[in-house]
Amino acid sequence: MTSSGKSIVLVGLMGAGKSRVGLELARLMGLPFLDVDREIERAAGMKIPDIFERLGEPEFRKGERRVMLRLLTEERRVLAAGGGAFIQPEIRTAVKEKAISVWLKATLETLVERTGRNNNRPLLRDTDRTEKLRELMEARYPVYAEANITVTTDEQAPVDMARRIVEELELYDKGAVAHG
Repeated sequence: MTSSGKSIVLVGLMGAGKSRVGLELARLMGLPFLDVDREIERAAGMKIPDIFERLGEPEFRKGERRVMLRLLTEERRVLAAGGGAFIQPEIRTAVKEKAISVWLKATLETLVERTGRNNNRPLLRDTDRTEKLRELMEARYPVYAEANITVTTDEQAPVDMARRIVEELELYDKGAVAHG
């Protein structure tokens, strides 16, 4: 296990597996797990699609920033960040200072398949899912690449991904660069 004492923040696009892998990672590491989107919903008193619809994306991002910055100052845990959180410079800076970031990288095909399982993703509503995800990949992948560790999630079970992240965290603790 890592000796850094820092929280682990999973970043990546919707469908990359942050919530499912995060649960397994927290279990393996004996840490609490929080899905930041659920914490935003709790703070706002409404579901994320409703926040987007009633208040708009800019207000959602403000709430996301407040929640993420607060969570990063609390106890050590595994956090599944929303897909747009790490894109915000203030959040990214705080994550770099107070946590270890892990980018769960997935192919377009994987993301399209996984996000097609439900319709609760506001950015994918009333749009071509494949095109929107491609657009988000082009904009966000260069920023996600700033994460401390990168792991590919395609065709892997959440528990296997969690084990791989634990291995990568151990390498990271030893000073090895962990990307790939």
